[in-house]
Amino acid sequence: MALLTARRPAPGPRPAGRRPAVNARRAAGRSATHVLLLIGGLIWLFPFLWTLGSSFKSADGFFSQGLNPIPKHVMVSNYSGAWKEASFEKYFVNTVLVAGGAVVLTLAATSMAGYVLARTEFPGRKAVIGLISVTLFLPHGYTIIPIFDIVRGLHLLNTLWAVIIVQSSSSLVFATFLFMGYFSTMDREIEDAARVDGASFHQTFWRVMLPLSGPMLATVGLFTCITAWNSFFIPLVFTLSKPELHTLPVGMYSFLGQNSTDWTFLCAGSVISLLPIVVIFLLLQRYFVNGLAGAVKG
Repeated sequence: MALLTARRPAPGPRPAGRRPAVNARRAAGRSATHVLLLIGGLIWLFPFLWTLGSSFKSADGFFSQGLNPIPKHVMVSNYSGAWKEASFEKYFVNTVLVAGGAVVLTLAATSMAGYVLARTEFPGRKAVIGLISVTLFLPHGYTIIPIFDIVRGLHLLNTLWAVIIVQSSSSLVFATFLFMGYFSTMDREIEDAARVDGASFHQTFWRVMLPLSGPMLATVGLFTCITAWNSFFIPLVFTLSKPELHTLPVGMYSFLGQNSTDWTFLCAGSVISLLPIVVIFLLLQRYFVNGLAGAVKG
């Protein structure tokens, strides 16, 4: 019994040089990781940096400098030339209208659908969710023909309304699931308190739940805006016979001639197209991260 109750001897002191060696290896590993991430980030950003630098080059410098992104002679006139020559002012307005309209329609439809799927129980709810999920795997190329016939039957062909409606419908399912996951994380006590105060189901949604879903509104709005802003196929198909209704991605093709291409103007037009999206993302990135975190948690 004395042997069982005897205390174990205290461990001896660790070698003095062991901990500094471990810390040195950890610091070296972190430094190597940071260097690799930095190199990967520069490789990822190089196409954009090269496009940005090439937008300030002269026509001769574009070919003579190759992959060097730093121009020898800065040509700011490339931007004014691209803006005027390709009618970018008109394309820019069309793109803003399409992106803004798609964001409004998508937020209105998906927020209501996500709230209903997250907070109500009705017969066939799981079947509805499953049916909606299947549509995520349908390629857009297979559905463009029936969508085209519907738009033509509604006499909306070659109008911006056609582009807005079709563009907003392309992200409805994904955005609905994001809102459903986000509303599922909210406490039901909030709704109970609203009902005690006499609020109906619709009033609870519009006056209480929707204002509290600001991060998800920003997330879905940003996703939709980026998709609509960069979309090429849908604006091309539904405004094919009216070039004045083209958006920026479609209007970029005006720089591609049959025999020659104005590459410096093309790079300047690309920067003009990308800059608004970059600014919007920088302004909304905090809400974007919070919205995704809430949706994934749900």
